[in-house]
Formats: sequence, structure tokens, C-alpha cells
Amino acid sequence: MDHRIEAAVGHSVDTLWDQGDRSLLDEPRARLTDAHRALAAAETSVTFYRVLLHRLASGEFPVDTALFERIDRTVNQLAEAATARDQQHTTVLAALEPVEAAARAAAPAGATDLPAQDVAALLAIAQGAKLHEHLLTQRLSVVTASGTRVGYEQLQRLERGGLVVRDASYPVHAGQPVALTDTGRSALAGTRRPPAVTEPVPKAGAWPTAARSRH
Repeated sequence: MDHRIEAAVGHSVDTLWDQGDRSLLDEPRARLTDAHRALAAAETSVTFYRVLLHRLASGEFPVDTALFERIDRTVNQLAEAATARDQQHTTVLAALEPVEAAARAAAPAGATDLPAQDVAALLAIAQGAKLHEHLLTQRLSVVTASGTRVGYEQLQRLERGGLVVRDASYPVHAGQPVALTDTGRSALAGTRRPPAVTEPVPKAGAWPTAARSRH
């Protein structure tokens, strides 16, 4: 849900939460922020019981009646948490619809005609991105916080369209920050349904972090 919300509001979910904490949001965005916070909490609950179930089945505990009872209880708790999460997801969708409608109404003409690959690139860049030069091949590419890479030619096309800007005061080998312009944010907000952005695959055996879950 985060990418779709960020496309509608024109900035990151973290910024949206911060604005909510400071009471800077209008009523539709405040309602969306509250619903998204509840969704994040519900997802955290799902993750907790899933990790607990993994631990119970890991071989750490003796296989006896007490373990079976704990596993059975945890499975039920996980199912309840998933149901609550799905219900909250529906609440977020309902709160998001008027915000997306307002964003489409305010979008400049032609913003919804962006190619799908450019929309995906803008969504990835909105999370934070830097242009890097490979030390061995000298090839340039944009590396985003989500792990998605944007080719240099595509970056140049987005720059020519006034959708992104990079900070050339930093050396390329260290990484030049790339960010959306106001035009880029407006164009992104005008897209009707952002395409899926491929997330990096977690390493085998990785445990969920304590950071806020993204949906």
C-alpha cells in the first residue's frame, strides 16, 4: 500500500505520518494516515505470531504435548491477526480513494499518460535514490532505497521531462542524490494505479526488522 499512498500524496509515508503528528493534514489525509498506522500495527502483529510460530517449530523446544498446545494457540492467534490485518487493509483502501480522486483532479494534463516504466521509476526514486558510477565498468545507474535500479538513459529522459533532479555537487563515485521535482510529484500523483515495483528478495534466514512494516 505504501507506493500507492505515496503516489497519491506526492511524498513518503514517513512524511505523511510526521505531518499527521503535527496536525498539518486535512480531514481525508488525516483519516488515511490513521488508517495506515492501524494497518502497520496489524501487520506487525502478523509478523510477531509468524516469527513465534517459526521459533516453536525450529527444534529449540522439546516435542511434547505442551509444544503442540503452544503451536495450536499460536496458529489461531496468527489467523486472527491476519483477519484483522485484512480488515484494516479494506479500511485503508476506503480512506485512500478520495485522496487519489483529489490527486487526479489536481494533476496536470497528460500526467496519466506516463509510460508504466517511468511511473515505476518515479515511485522507486521517491523512496530515496542516488546516481552511482561503477568503479570497474564506469557504468552509471540510479540505485534506489528499495533496491530497484534505474538506467542512466531513463534517468536522462526523466530529467529532460523535468520530473527528477540530481544534486551534481556530489561526486558520482560517492553517489549523487536524485529526487522528484514538483512536476514529478504531480505527475506521479496523477497516475491512476501505480504499477508494482519489484522489492528486493530477503536473504534466506533473514528475520523481520523492528522498523515499520511497508505494505
